[in-house]
Amino acid sequence: MIAFLHAHHLLGYALSMLRLCVWLLILAMVFLPLEWIFSVRREKLLRKSIIGDLGFYFISGVVPHLLLAIPLTIAAYVAYYCVPWRVHATIAEWPLWLRGVSAFVVGDLGFYWGHRWAHEIPLLWRFHSVHHSPRHVYFLISSRAHPIDNVFIRMCGLIPIYILGLGAPQSVQGTLVATLLMLAVTVWGFFIHANIRWRFGLLEWLLATPAFHHWHHTLADPRDRNFASMLPCWDWLFGTHHLPAEWPTEYGIDTELPASVGGQLIYPFRQPSQPEPALAQPAGGRSD
Repeated sequence: MIAFLHAHHLLGYALSMLRLCVWLLILAMVFLPLEWIFSVRREKLLRKSIIGDLGFYFISGVVPHLLLAIPLTIAAYVAYYCVPWRVHATIAEWPLWLRGVSAFVVGDLGFYWGHRWAHEIPLLWRFHSVHHSPRHVYFLISSRAHPIDNVFIRMCGLIPIYILGLGAPQSVQGTLVATLLMLAVTVWGFFIHANIRWRFGLLEWLLATPAFHHWHHTLADPRDRNFASMLPCWDWLFGTHHLPAEWPTEYGIDTELPASVGGQLIYPFRQPSQPEPALAQPAGGRSD
């Protein structure tokens, strides 16, 4: 029996890795030609960081799912016992499309604040700085994130969905809503990090685009802008929107992080040997 369970787990891990490899192939087939033809700035395909970027891609595809299972399940059951049953009963009667749209809006607002807190709270920034450390931005940078940072921001978007009953791990429809939301945000994340110089006119005020998110990664001022995953309206409302006609000239952070994947995973837990550069002031406090 134990051998069967081990074999079952190994098969599950193997299928997860196969799924990630297939997704990587699809992403490469889509974005590599686009980034070559429409690049904001031309970069080498086989850059020095490619091994690390691929390492973080596989880590981000496996580890956050494992770490999220327990807190999201707890959130769902806390909501079951603490939120008035009439709230969940009413939402349960909504058609699936309305629950999906509501979950999308609520989740995106949660992602906004989780992302913003990751910039404004020094402890969270130590983890989030791993994502901002690259000096160039292209599609794989989307998954270059510390697992703790990844889990925190996802929790900020998913827990409100579970609390409100828009999604829940104990129901098929609830699981589907949360899964589709994360799939949409993940795929869109690769797009907005892509090294593609496309501009979308008025659509840029409705959806996050590469130009919108590249300014989030800028090394120059104004920093700490454009936190939204998909809906820029949160940045308008909370004073963090910045989208000029030009593109950033530099990316990255002031702090030098270890070069290896292992070093960057350990970095947030190390005691800083000297005071770190001043972090983000609350983003709404700077002027454009």
